Amino acid sequence: MRQLIPLTWRAVTLLGVFFVVLLLLVLTLGFTGFSDRILSAVVGEQMRAERTTLAETIRDPAELEQALAARKGELEEFYGLHTPWYYRLPGTVFRVLRLDLGEARSLRSTDGSSRIIDIVMERLPNTMILMTTSLVIVAVLGLGLGLFVATRPGTWMDRSISAFAAITYAIPTWWIGILLILVLSVNWRLLPSGGMYSTPPPADPWPRFLDMAQHAILPVLSMVLVSVGPYIYAVRTITLNIAQEDFVAMARAKGLPERRVRNVHILRVAAPPIVTGLIFGLAGSLSGSILIETVFHWQGMGRLYYDALAGTPDENVIVALTFMFTLIYVGIRLLLEVLYFFLDPRVSYAD
Repeated sequence: MRQLIPLTWRAVTLLGVFFVVLLLLVLTLGFTGFSDRILSAVVGEQMRAERTTLAETIRDPAELEQALAARKGELEEFYGLHTPWYYRLPGTVFRVLRLDLGEARSLRSTDGSSRIIDIVMERLPNTMILMTTSLVIVAVLGLGLGLFVATRPGTWMDRSISAFAAITYAIPTWWIGILLILVLSVNWRLLPSGGMYSTPPPADPWPRFLDMAQHAILPVLSMVLVSVGPYIYAVRTITLNIAQEDFVAMARAKGLPERRVRNVHILRVAAPPIVTGLIFGLAGSLSGSILIETVFHWQGMGRLYYDALAGTPDENVIVALTFMFTLIYVGIRLLLEVLYFFLDPRVSYAD
């Protein structure tokens, strides 16, 4: 219980870092003129709706334009476009914080909504499906094989794992994805090459879930292949170094079973750096998910980022996605702070 206050203070500190990043983002938007373009786009979307509404009641073109000009002036005053951007700084921060960035130019959600918050929140679960699934697979394979080869240093399997880690670390994620499409989808026709569902998608929930799972195999496999090798090697190196410590030799000298020595004396000490590598690998896979989702046309935040950058950039969506990625990173960092307290008894935040 006495650790609760220090952990809370750590959380507040990380939230402070998050708000500093958000403030820097908003400052960048202001200096580069993105803030004005974002608000101008919001006003433009509302004016298009106003024109459609007013055209039904005002038949005179001159009177219509006059009414639209008056309404546009009201909107510009409401959003502060008649003042310099630094006067709008607090309001811009709160709008970004609430993802209240108006409507996207051309992007739409599945139900046809152009509101940015609807589009981003619809794509977020799809990205989390890929990230969490690949994370679990990498964790299971990395811990299992890493501990296995750590007890057999210098063997052919140890050398094979090291070579596999070096190769997969050097290969781009998108290249692996394209190779898997050519082999497993185009040549062997075992799996779908892209998308989230078949055309037309199944209507019932269970067949729809199975169809999505089948479409997720290739992107998940691509992310696992480029991550599992380096993670196995990292687990192997960490556990091998700890296995050479004196307290491990003492445990073996006492006649303890090898399984107990590995699980209690080696793995318990190695847990903090192993978990750190895994969690930060999850954060690093955000950039990889942009490429993977683009290659496989997976409708997640990564694909949304690509769509927002392609052609005419949609600054509002880019800002929203940057905010979400920053929020995820801060959440991962906070999760590590809590996990350290439970994994490493030497960590004490009460001092």
